[in-house]
Amino acid sequence: MKFIVFSFLIAFTTISVCSQEYIACARKEKEWGYIDESGKWAVNPQFEHVHSISEGLAAIRTNGEWGFVDKAGRFVINPQFDNVRDFHDGLAAVRKGKEWGYVDKEGKWIINPQFEKAMDFIEGLAAINNHGDWGFIDKTGKFVINPQFDKAEHFAEGLAAVLMAKQWGYIDKKGNWVINPQFDVAEPFVIGLAKVRKAGEWGFINNGGNYEINPQFDEALDFNEGLAAVRKGKDWGFVDKKGNYVINPQFLDARDFSEGLAAIKKGKEWGFVNKAGKYIINPQFLNAKKFVDGLAAVKILKEWGYIDAKGSWVINPQFEKAKDFINKRAMVQKAGEYGWIDKSGTYVINPQFPNAFDFVKTD
Repeated sequence: MKFIVFSFLIAFTTISVCSQEYIACARKEKEWGYIDESGKWAVNPQFEHVHSISEGLAAIRTNGEWGFVDKAGRFVINPQFDNVRDFHDGLAAVRKGKEWGYVDKEGKWIINPQFEKAMDFIEGLAAINNHGDWGFIDKTGKFVINPQFDKAEHFAEGLAAVLMAKQWGYIDKKGNWVINPQFDVAEPFVIGLAKVRKAGEWGFINNGGNYEINPQFDEALDFNEGLAAVRKGKDWGFVDKKGNYVINPQFLDARDFSEGLAAIKKGKEWGFVNKAGKYIINPQFLNAKKFVDGLAAVKILKEWGYIDAKGSWVINPQFEKAKDFINKRAMVQKAGEYGWIDKSGTYVINPQFPNAFDFVKTD
């Protein structure tokens, strides 16, 4: 059934009726709302907690119950749930009492509450826990893969990592084993490779279950721009998809490659190397994030600023916290409050929020 909007909330909620391409969750004092790209309230602060908008709807909590609003703050699904997940593939997992089910964007029960746990629909299937075992359902609520696993990850590239008898393997969407249980840990596939751990060491397999890179690393990150950061002992280096070292282990820490550069830590300081392992920006920072849209956030002493790919300061250190640029703006913290700057360092939204999330597209 379609829920009726609470009449008192119509008066209580002040909205911006004009369409906004992006909105961000923000908190004023103890209440959360949503701001538009100019920093004005699109939905006035009034909620106990909120999620970022997903597929056109945002989860909010008021009076201890969760519901969903649209980008203008209008209740589409009135608060009534004890817990919720965001909308994915047109459905949201919601909990009523102790059981989880799924609703559509009108708040209609598509799959009645019956599960102990429920995850998002991804690639048409959702992992659910029923009487202690994990299986997978389709969007009608029918079991496509009966509950039988100790744990389950979401499907990625047609395969899902599942745990049985303390070992992880991978199944297809019919529940057939494609890669038999044999790993201590198994992660979802990303561009044809999955990171797995066996006998305490990490390696990478293809979707046939064959090792592309044998387990040998104490720690490993996913591949980005053709290289993966890996650690053996205390030192990090970078390997290609055949497992060959492109940059030998030598760093105390390392981040993914982004825009052709990777942040690395040498001694106590961070710098940046290219894919040949050459220092493009010498180690000199207390912390560093990846390059996004031509700029990287770096920390000197107690303050963050932004540098370009040559290591020159574009925005001088002045912030307590700094996030990556998204859509030509970055969220920063100054004097304990969050605001947003453009790529020249000019405030587009002055610091005024004690907490906030990144901007997200409304549709």
